[in-house]
Amino acid sequence: MVTNERRTEILQRLLCEGVNIPCFDGVIVDEGVTVGRGTTLLPGTILTGGTVIGTDCVIGPNSYLQSTTVGNGSTLNSVQSENAEVGDGVSIGPFVHLRPNTRLADGVHVGNFVEVKNSVVGEGTKLPHLLYVGDSDVGKNVNFGCGCVTVNYDGRNKARCTVKDGAFLGCNTNLVAPVTVGENAFTAAGSTITEDVPDNALAVARSRQTVKEDWVNVKKPYKRQHTEK
Repeated sequence: MVTNERRTEILQRLLCEGVNIPCFDGVIVDEGVTVGRGTTLLPGTILTGGTVIGTDCVIGPNSYLQSTTVGNGSTLNSVQSENAEVGDGVSIGPFVHLRPNTRLADGVHVGNFVEVKNSVVGEGTKLPHLLYVGDSDVGKNVNFGCGCVTVNYDGRNKARCTVKDGAFLGCNTNLVAPVTVGENAFTAAGSTITEDVPDNALAVARSRQTVKEDWVNVKKPYKRQHTEK
């Protein structure tokens, strides 16, 4: 990391080059980092390891980028990234972890509490919230529902998942690698997918709901407490 004196010099130089830094608090830019004109660096932003940021981006607050490339017009809010590539017009965060060998194409959206590792994510794909995408090849315009997981590790070996263009993964879908979801295919919410899903198909991999009428009154699993007002 640079000294505090050198840190100020670097930030002053970036200001002269057209970078917006509204407040220097917690902003650290290492030697060798490149930041494009019109980009805004918000408090708590740390850029290291030869990171390259394009033009008209918003980085931060509270983002740490190491050896990461970011295209033009992208927004990274509360993001930690190591050895990743981010395209143009990408929106990420808050609270996102991009692990090594992650590549996000143009127009990708990554929402809150998402981790992506060693994966390629195609143009326009949405990873909205509460997801893990690891060791996967994801196509264009794919939608991941909340809580989806690529199950890439069986305790001994890691394998890859493939999700093709236009697929839609219902909430809480588990993709047990190696598995492929075809173009424009759907998975039903709560499904654990262990076999390939053909193009344009719907995969449902969950038990049917069973309702046992009056079960509580018969079994009395707990004593209900009633309070009078």
